[in-house]
Amino acid sequence: MKQHLTTVVDDTALEQKKMFASVEYLRTKKRVLFLTTSNRWSRSIPKELPKSTLLAHKMAEKIGRDKVTILDIPSLNIAACEGNVSTKDGNVCGVLKAKLADKEKNPSGHHRCWASINNLDDELWKVSRELFASDAVVFFGSIRWGQTNAYYQKLIERLTWIENRHSSLREENVVAGIDVGVIMIGQNWRGTEVIEVQKQVLDFYSFNVVSDLC
Repeated sequence: MKQHLTTVVDDTALEQKKMFASVEYLRTKKRVLFLTTSNRWSRSIPKELPKSTLLAHKMAEKIGRDKVTILDIPSLNIAACEGNVSTKDGNVCGVLKAKLADKEKNPSGHHRCWASINNLDDELWKVSRELFASDAVVFFGSIRWGQTNAYYQKLIERLTWIENRHSSLREENVVAGIDVGVIMIGQNWRGTEVIEVQKQVLDFYSFNVVSDLC
């Protein structure tokens, strides 16, 4: 028991050290985006926030609320990825014809996703609009059954056009210069492996993956 308690204390100290490093790094940024992806039953009274979401708000307070935007992904209406990287017509993910024409929703002009056009109530634009205006973005979520939670995975799949534009279409990397991190809590099974995989995924997207944010 004594050895177990010592391990818990050591782990807690390590996590606090990591969190301090993340906060200190983000304080140097001008505009930070936090994307929270874990969920709870929305009509509970009082409303319960997931632990990773609580962590995001706590970090935002320490960084400075004036420079941090928090978007709660489960509360947005985000359609499923249509799999347009592999259709009968070939790879049409992120092509110019898929550009979201609304300048208010797509001020950067970078948002190109057929699901945003085919689903008029889709709100992925709320994510991309903030993402392209930020110099750092951190994904928050939970480990469930050895993987990222469903809302996180849905979001990552819907952002495939970011990766496909430069890897397959040979166009510009529209996230060049944007720092990124991923912070997951929850079940301890495969947590370390999940973080490493998501770091690789975000590297494939060509974000600047920062170890202090993971």
